[in-house]
Amino acid sequence: MKMFSWRFVRVWQRNADVFMKLWHSEAPGFIIEPVFVLLTMGIGLGGFIGTVDGQKYIEFIVPGIIASYAMFTATFECTYGAFVRMDYQKTFDAIIATPLNIEDVIAGEIFWGATRALLTGTAILAVAWAFQLIHSPWALLVPLLAALTGILFSAIAMFFTSLVPSINSFNYYFTLFITPMFYFSGVFFPLTSFPQWVQDLSWIVPLTPVVNLTRALVTGTFHLDQVLAMGVILLLIIVFFGLSLFFMRRRVIV
Repeated sequence: MKMFSWRFVRVWQRNADVFMKLWHSEAPGFIIEPVFVLLTMGIGLGGFIGTVDGQKYIEFIVPGIIASYAMFTATFECTYGAFVRMDYQKTFDAIIATPLNIEDVIAGEIFWGATRALLTGTAILAVAWAFQLIHSPWALLVPLLAALTGILFSAIAMFFTSLVPSINSFNYYFTLFITPMFYFSGVFFPLTSFPQWVQDLSWIVPLTPVVNLTRALVTGTFHLDQVLAMGVILLLIIVFFGLSLFFMRRRVIV
């Protein structure tokens, strides 16, 4: 497996330039939708639930919404977006005809997905702050965690993209992997409210430690399990970053 070089920045720059021209058409997906979810679930459902773990329900779900939509943004960018650039537009083929190699392309895609996650997480955090739902200065670190979340889920998505035979195959990825995580990773309800077997399985999926860490930063309460959560995130990044580089080379070059 080859490593990527600093030239990956050019791939990132290319995607950023395209985004700057089209940002107004993409804003509803990465800003408006999560804000709607936050307000409708927090105010509507929160009126029936009351408090959770000593917080208003809308305050409880803020960290989960930030973490999950950072995941969604990075995942869409490195599944559908990357597949279109690779298979339909032939952008990857055009780039590797230059001094850049395929590892530079994939690294650029992953870090661009992380940038999109950073933008999404920061936007939701700003909205939550405007509604006075943020009470800890540690929340200033949430955008950095959103970027790390973006690297994680971009790497996982690129690995899956390297394997799928067609763009329709992403239906399996979202239905069987992404959507279950959205509901069973502590985003909307404490994990302790689920049966024990669901709690055990929830710690296998990568969104759970991200939600755990995000909630710790937003609330300013830290426990030893947050250290384990960070370790899990970093380990998964290393594993799936390497897998995406290896299998994408096989997909595009061989």
